[in-house]
Amino acid sequence: MYLPISDRPRLAAPAPPADPSGEEFATYINLSGRRRFTSQRVVLYAVLAAKQDPLAVDIATQALKLFRDAHACLMKACNGASGQFTAVLRDAYFGPPLGHEKILAFIDLAERVLNAIESGWRHQASLLLDELIESATPLLATLNSLTAIYEEQARCHAKKVEHQLLEAMGDIKTISKHAQVVAMNARIVAARAGSAGREFAVVATELISITSHIETILDTAMVKPA
Repeated sequence: MYLPISDRPRLAAPAPPADPSGEEFATYINLSGRRRFTSQRVVLYAVLAAKQDPLAVDIATQALKLFRDAHACLMKACNGASGQFTAVLRDAYFGPPLGHEKILAFIDLAERVLNAIESGWRHQASLLLDELIESATPLLATLNSLTAIYEEQARCHAKKVEHQLLEAMGDIKTISKHAQVVAMNARIVAARAGSAGREFAVVATELISITSHIETILDTAMVKPA
């Protein structure tokens, strides 16, 4: 049964959660790109359906389902996406840009177009199709903007993770240096102890070797390519 968009339940803006992971951002970007592709496919095959193409209605309907499902996955947990939003994304969807409302309006209009075509209401279908075609360009601009936000947020997340990793590596290097100092002092004490400290000197020497190796690995990993 067809329900006007005004009578459909609306998704409330999600509460602020933890930042998405890198894998989740990759899923978001994929789904957002899918919306862009399928939105254009819906319009194209709706036009062909209006021209009596026998397969066009089914193809447009399938494309609309993919579009709707991709958007739903970006609104809630689905296919690896947790439905988490950063503040920028929440604003893009539920703030003044009205991204979520514009997407719902497109889905509603596309459903009305296909319903009119299938029902043989040619005059109504023609009017609605003109409206759908006119909405395609501004919708694509909205979808491009949303995808760009996902991509930018993913880059920011990657930089944040890199910064945290470098900090952790710096902490490990500091600990390693302290361990080296302790090991060198221990080797000196062991040498003074003569034969009694020989085994302890071997352990201290091995510890120095291990910490030196750790520092070499960290230095190599912390060097950024030019």
